[in-house]
Amino acid sequence: MPKVGKDEISEVLSMEGYEGRFAELDGYTVGFETYTADANLSPYFKGLPDDRCQCPHWGVVLKGKLVYHYADGDDVIEGGQAYYARPGHLPEIFAGTEVVEFHPTDELAKTMEVVERNMESMG
Repeated sequence: MPKVGKDEISEVLSMEGYEGRFAELDGYTVGFETYTADANLSPYFKGLPDDRCQCPHWGVVLKGKLVYHYADGDDVIEGGQAYYARPGHLPEIFAGTEVVEFHPTDELAKTMEVVERNMESMG
């Protein structure tokens, strides 16, 4: 059975207000993510269908709060809650939030290609 702990992941994605550690487990990517600043991530999804993230996510908010904005309403998830974020969302994260999230690796790669391109164009 594949498994990984946060501290076992040596590759760290870090930028102001964010740290992420990601590993692949049998076709799924697990992410241990920590936010130290509020983040409305909407601009990073421009160019995807409906300019929204199309990758599904399953996760647990360890502490803090996140909101998934959908065309038909919002899902607010707070510390101690597990969730499923269906395709077609825009995430908003708040300072002090820690999550463990799972994504289908292939879908995440398609999304991250667009996100990274948008990050580069924003400087």
